[in-house]
Amino acid sequence: MPALDPLILIPARLNSARLPGKALADINGRPMIVHVWARACAAGLGPVAVATDAPEIARAVEAAGGTAVITDAEHACGSDRIGEALRKLDPERRHGAVVNLQGDQPFLPDGALAAALALLDDPQVDIGTLTTPALAEEAGDPNAVKLVGAKIAPGRFRALYFTRARAPHGEGPLHKHIGVYAFRRAALERFVALPPSPLELRERLEQLRALEAGMRIDAALLDKAAPSVDTERDLVALRAEAREQDRQ
Repeated sequence: MPALDPLILIPARLNSARLPGKALADINGRPMIVHVWARACAAGLGPVAVATDAPEIARAVEAAGGTAVITDAEHACGSDRIGEALRKLDPERRHGAVVNLQGDQPFLPDGALAAALALLDDPQVDIGTLTTPALAEEAGDPNAVKLVGAKIAPGRFRALYFTRARAPHGEGPLHKHIGVYAFRRAALERFVALPPSPLELRERLEQLRALEAGMRIDAALLDKAAPSVDTERDLVALRAEAREQDRQ
């Protein structure tokens, strides 16, 4: 992993389709994007920057002492956005791996980013990601993306598909996908050179572009859920969790 010299990039835009302005939503007195940036810095894996199309987000990150890169507003997905940021931040190509940490993951468990990166120790893996057991109420929730994968080792899956539907069919556990992608640099560059794929557009899931192009995605299983913010209800729940953590 040290040879890859990872760079952690956090894509964030102001006009989120499901919850506009969520990157700047207040959680315990700080914007959500600052919580995510701080969590990435605490992982200690490499430099961290926020890639955004919004000066307001950039100012919030810089006020907290972070680095922000202004990117084009028309990117199809977060990985396209970090592709632009990578070109701006690292034209010398010093970083061999890039972590896409989505900006709605303010309380990602300790060790989660390292677990995704560790999957790149296998030279056959293009992208490492994360999954966790789905809760009963998440099974039919389209905001809880499901990973359909083949178990290839304890705590590790090879991704076959991602979907907003309940899948796979039948009895057995379901797995929720966590929005972290550890890309080999070459894999990210290949990804951003491709147009959005049919299944990506249909499911509104960027990782399907990689699968449709034949790229390999492996997922590490976390036993602790990582709450993300997709809806106003998620935001209310996350604020309550933050207050509870402060009391402990």
